Amino acid sequence: MSQSYASHFNVDYIDTLHRKYQEDPESIEPSWRYFFDGVAFAEAERSPISEARPYDERVFNLIRGYRKWGHLSANLDPLGVLEKDRSQVELGLYGLTQSDLEKPAPTCGFLNKRQAKLGELVAALEKTYCGDIGLEYVEGSRQETEQWFQERIEPTLNQPQLSLKDKETTLKYLNRAELFERFLQAKYIGQKRFSLEGAESFIPCLAALIESLTRHGAEDVVIGMSHRGRLNVLANIMGKTYGEIFSEFEPNYAPDTVEGDGDVKYHKGYTAVFQTRGGKKAHLTLADNPSHLEAVCPVVQGLARALQTLARDDDRRRVAPVLVHGDASFSGQGIVSETLNMSQLEGFKTGGTIHVIINNQIGFTTDPEDGRSTRYCSDAARQILAPVFHVNGDNPEAIVHVVRIASEFRQTFHQDVVIDLVCYRKHGHNEGDEPSFTQPLMYDKIKTMKSARRLYVERMVEQGELEARVANQLQREFNEKLQEHLELARSGKLAVARPVDKQLHEFRSADVETMLAPAKTRVEESVLRRAAEGMTRIPQGFNAHRKVAKVMQDRLAQVEGGEGIDWGAGESLAYATLLLEGVPCRLTGQDVRRGTFSHRHSVLWDTKTGAPYEPLNHLDESQAHFSVYNSHLSELAVLGFEFGYSLARPKCLVIWEAQFGDFVNGAQIIIDQFIASSESKWNRVSDLTLFLPHGYEGQGPEHSSARLERFLQLCANANMQVINPTEPAQLFHALRRQVLRDFQKPLIVMTPKSLLRHKKCVSTVGDFCERDFREVIADPGCAKASLMLLCSGKIYYDLVEKRDALGADHVAIVRLEQLYPLAEAQIGDAIAAHPGLAELAWVQEEPENMGAWRCLEPRLRRIFGEVRYVGRKASASPAVGSMKLHQQEQAAILDAAFHGKETS
Repeated sequence: MSQSYASHFNVDYIDTLHRKYQEDPESIEPSWRYFFDGVAFAEAERSPISEARPYDERVFNLIRGYRKWGHLSANLDPLGVLEKDRSQVELGLYGLTQSDLEKPAPTCGFLNKRQAKLGELVAALEKTYCGDIGLEYVEGSRQETEQWFQERIEPTLNQPQLSLKDKETTLKYLNRAELFERFLQAKYIGQKRFSLEGAESFIPCLAALIESLTRHGAEDVVIGMSHRGRLNVLANIMGKTYGEIFSEFEPNYAPDTVEGDGDVKYHKGYTAVFQTRGGKKAHLTLADNPSHLEAVCPVVQGLARALQTLARDDDRRRVAPVLVHGDASFSGQGIVSETLNMSQLEGFKTGGTIHVIINNQIGFTTDPEDGRSTRYCSDAARQILAPVFHVNGDNPEAIVHVVRIASEFRQTFHQDVVIDLVCYRKHGHNEGDEPSFTQPLMYDKIKTMKSARRLYVERMVEQGELEARVANQLQREFNEKLQEHLELARSGKLAVARPVDKQLHEFRSADVETMLAPAKTRVEESVLRRAAEGMTRIPQGFNAHRKVAKVMQDRLAQVEGGEGIDWGAGESLAYATLLLEGVPCRLTGQDVRRGTFSHRHSVLWDTKTGAPYEPLNHLDESQAHFSVYNSHLSELAVLGFEFGYSLARPKCLVIWEAQFGDFVNGAQIIIDQFIASSESKWNRVSDLTLFLPHGYEGQGPEHSSARLERFLQLCANANMQVINPTEPAQLFHALRRQVLRDFQKPLIVMTPKSLLRHKKCVSTVGDFCERDFREVIADPGCAKASLMLLCSGKIYYDLVEKRDALGADHVAIVRLEQLYPLAEAQIGDAIAAHPGLAELAWVQEEPENMGAWRCLEPRLRRIFGEVRYVGRKASASPAVGSMKLHQQEQAAILDAAFHGKETS
């Protein structure tokens, strides 16, 4: 058989499908089944499939071509600028000609009849796949999902089937969206609001999406979006009053209505209850978002996952995340790719996300050809083979049609799906920007464009579904409503009602004094022993690695012996005791199950079967759950996810661990924009904990420093805690304190590396059962000290060893375990305990421009007066690359500490 026409499928493949068809017609994809049903084969039952008529197979391949490539020639761009590509649906590509259009052809199940003229079939294919909707769903999809899409779009030729009530609802939201923006433009000329004009159809799109999700079982929708269109969403979807929004534009806006520092109006989040037309209610959460556009993506995922966990939403249908993107940011921001890569990972899946791209066809002033290397801005989603709908933003009915299919797909298959809403941006990047500086031709065209609302009104009037006078009345009434709200906002009598969200941590402020108040974290010895026995128990018949089994035996022996409890044991005891008290724990990061330095072993693997076993989930039948997941090789997205997870109540110990401390560099946006400032900006409190391995072991510049100085520079207004503990029991108490207090603050922990197995870095049972967390650990053994060395972290053990070698009994060594908030009174008490003290020195391993020195210096001078610095000299790099040079520097630091010398 000639194969010149077989552009997409080889004969062997077709022959294989035909054999499967003969055995069981239902076992193959419907379009192939229809093909074999309707195509006449030469002696079909006796001859090989290769003798099938070429014309019929050409037609079948043409249908497949439209399904796969029709979107390239779809009518997607309201501006008419986007170039169409018809090369993949040309008849000639499939061995067909114009003269074939009058010939009968098999429809292969595409139409509800076996045969039609080829011209009729092509017209139907054009309408389905090349109209105002383009769909990418074939490549990489499973047979099941491909069939599912075809069943939903092909019987109607992909045309919206909206009732009159649907259309009226669509118009209502479109009306509100446009008139709200026009009102703001008229009343607040030149003020930034990041208008939705040109993309007003997004509002009926989002409303229809919420409606459809609830129809398919969703009860909570968590939404993330950047600034463009946010005010419109707040007003017309979330239900924030127009008056409250207007008041934020007014010069008389009352600052006392804002807790903390606040944020610009188009970054703020909100919570609401959305009443659907079907009588259901959906709880909506619009996440707060900084200017870092897509940074909110993993935060929304984490929050959605937490809400699913709390609701025991095991099939992930009741809580659905929705992410709204800009075209340039979706294709340009790496965090989008990192977040997409989470979608099917066990520790991070949320049952699929619906992504809506507000495609303005421009990024600030950058054209698509300068902003991405792909045809579509949505192509980043190809990495997870997510289906993509491209839809013309001036066709609101097509948008509603697409939204309904997309939401049902998410609820059915629990996979991501993308809606590329192709539209434009009426004004510049903001309302004070002049876009024609850089895109003169585009904006000449935009000036002539009718709005989506006007086009839809004209269409409804033309079809007899709306009277022009009714449309004018709707416009007039809504403008009058907006004017009433404006006058109320300007009157100063506006009552602002803050929504209360019972699903997120209640905002409860805590000042430095409250944070420094003692927290009871000690446990009874019987509880500690019970926890130790459970967390080290290996079940009968489980073949644990011999070295890991030895670790478990040693940990139990340490607790039973009452001393020598090492870091890994102390950490596990914190989890175990909390779990027994009903507090769940979640730990994620790269390689956290074993631990980068093989100190944790929270999951054991059977050496013969490979089966996993989690001792911390087998403590007691009534315990809380311990979740530990290795993450993909991402810091930015994973930390964002865990921040989002930590926002939900009730309390849970949520920890993200960096593989090495310097890996936190890759997550700086989340630290700056969310962890350090979310309480101040948005009243969003988090108790997320970060584990950052930190310490100078002579292993080079990388992996030495977790950039302690950066966290301390971010500390202010009691926003978070930074600790550098030196004992396992200190970590134990810090972790328990994190969830046992009645307020939430992020916790940054500088965790050790070499101290994990340091013979001196151990604790006793008494340290766990008779003490709580100590912000400062004094040195009572040197009552007559004339020199006091203040330090934090690993260098303490080096200083003690040096003091012992020198016999320097006149030197007291005091540890600052918590660097923020700084317990200045406790430092003062430690100093006062040594009345003969003549000198105070701060000792650190880090260079002078790094570590804690420059943040502590003014505070220490306020407490004592003159303070000597001991540490490495200022450097552009965190550490040297030579072990020999490192050892020389370390020796010089220790020598200078005890002999009264400066090191810089």
